[in-house]
Amino acid sequence: MTQNCEMKLLGSVGSAFVTRILFVFKLKSIEYEYIEVDQRNKSELLLKSNPTLQRVPVLLHADEHPISESLVIMEYLDEIRPDIHPLLPSNPSERAQCRLLAYTFDTLCYPWMKEFMITREAKRREELTQLIIGGYIMLEEAFEKLSKGKAFFGGDDIGYMDIVVGSFLGWTKFYATIFNFNAIEEDRNPKLTKWEKSMWSHEVARSVIPNHETHMDFLNMIISKLPSLPDSA
Repeated sequence: MTQNCEMKLLGSVGSAFVTRILFVFKLKSIEYEYIEVDQRNKSELLLKSNPTLQRVPVLLHADEHPISESLVIMEYLDEIRPDIHPLLPSNPSERAQCRLLAYTFDTLCYPWMKEFMITREAKRREELTQLIIGGYIMLEEAFEKLSKGKAFFGGDDIGYMDIVVGSFLGWTKFYATIFNFNAIEEDRNPKLTKWEKSMWSHEVARSVIPNHETHMDFLNMIISKLPSLPDSA
């Protein structure tokens, strides 16, 4: 991370969606300047850069129009640096599968996981537990198809879906510690269990996934802002 470079990222430490962009920066060796956004008091720069959604991450690249939403930023970075660690498969059908799977994860699994963190109703938390388990069973099946027997969704190394799902590994570990709930368990997710170990063994993943204390601070921030805090994406 450097200052005064043409690539700037507006982010919030603890956000899995911001972590996705940090993954890409590391994998593609892109220099960038990181600008922390206080979710309790959003900066003028964020409101100007993303006036509609008012959330991170936002990418500012030289004189280009600000780019928001993590999946959009990931693809943008992949397109401007296609020769360095390409993220998406070369096969059009597999690219489409990855995009659909990422969309499904963000529109279904993430809202369940967020609600699981903040709900105080035991019955609802049990319902969410089953929904999240079902979501990760879906990912188990998708991993088998996309990985083709290799260590990652992307094959031999981290790819698009590894980043999409892997950005939440810190949160799933946090759930296991705080709520005694494992989203990934060997009995029902044998392949994802091996994948999780491969991710934690990867230098890039270890360097960008936030630690337990950061997740706790982020959770407290979310709770303090309810019900008005917009989602990151």
